[in-house]
Amino acid sequence: MAAPSPVSPLAPKHTPSLPTVAGVRFAAFAAGIRYKVRSDLMVAVLEPGTTVGGVLTRSLTASAPVLKCRENLKGGSGRVLVVNAGNANTFTGRQGAADAEATCITAAKVFGCAPSEVFVSSTGTIGVPLPVDKILDALPAMKDGLAADAWMQATRAIMTTDTFPKLATRTAQIDGVSVTINGFCKGSGMIAPDMGTMLAYVFTDAALPAAVVQTLIAAGADKSFNCMTVDSDTSTSDTLLMFATGKAKHAAIGSANDAKLSDFRDALDSLLIELAQLTAKDGEGATKFIEIKVTGAEHNAAAKRIALSIANSPLVKTAVAGEDANWGRIVMAVGKAGERADRDKLQIAFGGVIITRDGGPVPGYDETPVVAHMKGQEIRIDVDVGIGTGEATVWSCDLTHGYIDINGSYRT
Repeated sequence: MAAPSPVSPLAPKHTPSLPTVAGVRFAAFAAGIRYKVRSDLMVAVLEPGTTVGGVLTRSLTASAPVLKCRENLKGGSGRVLVVNAGNANTFTGRQGAADAEATCITAAKVFGCAPSEVFVSSTGTIGVPLPVDKILDALPAMKDGLAADAWMQATRAIMTTDTFPKLATRTAQIDGVSVTINGFCKGSGMIAPDMGTMLAYVFTDAALPAAVVQTLIAAGADKSFNCMTVDSDTSTSDTLLMFATGKAKHAAIGSANDAKLSDFRDALDSLLIELAQLTAKDGEGATKFIEIKVTGAEHNAAAKRIALSIANSPLVKTAVAGEDANWGRIVMAVGKAGERADRDKLQIAFGGVIITRDGGPVPGYDETPVVAHMKGQEIRIDVDVGIGTGEATVWSCDLTHGYIDINGSYRT
């Protein structure tokens, strides 16, 4: 197995210390699923009454755990989350489905709930049988190690090619009562979410009906993880789940449109955006974080498709890696997106400096600040396509030889 990649140069200088969330406890365990010297299994146990919502990959080759989560989400109750790293339990046939089911049944017995209240995720290599006995044997021991403050241990246990743990926290008010929202995720490669990121989990002590949790997390995913890409490859394992333990003593919430949820919704969206950006900053081999804002599109959906066309372009990404403001590649990516754009109104800016307008390059523009901007670690590209009022912002990273080094040795 290849040696771990060095920590991304885009990693945050400080990792937050997450507060406890009433009704949530974690345990991490070195089960030896693939990794020999680190934890690779995580369990979260939620108090009775916890509601759950989530969004899952729309990949047509989705993993067995994704299919099990899709089934169990219908019940709206979440008591246990079991996540393993090193093996995706994907393309493993009927045995893979049986292994996911066995995990739910055993976890339900160990932690005292119904199998339909257990959620499972797996991440790692595709097409390799899951050593499920290692997971089932570990669960009783993990029950004795549960702790409310083990956020970092839980996060590290689910990492694969990630180079740093990704955690975030927010505090919000619901009808004058303070509630906590914590989240963590993993993801570095095979990232072009079609719902959420590879694996992401959010926990709050807010008291929310399952239908409200579902609406909030789905809307939040569209503003965050679904606006982020590393390499254009949608994972078979994409899972984003949100658990609400109901321990906060605030007024009852009737619907996702309840005015009392305004501050909570903003805090949740902010947390999800932070996690999505951290994932882009840990893109395999990344040295630069890219923010792309498209305006002037026919509608917001069109703007997002154009922005993702730019963000997913290997030519754009390698130009950024080479610190070259090659605006011709932006023109190409806009044109291939399949959305309306006015060639003679197309405006492109790097780092706030307008380079093209009115169908061509700006005569005599000063390249000095653009060159300086491209040498930085955070790159901003603004594009106006001159059609309407639609706009969107997406996040990505550059494409370097490091991506090849990591994926050339990540064997299945």
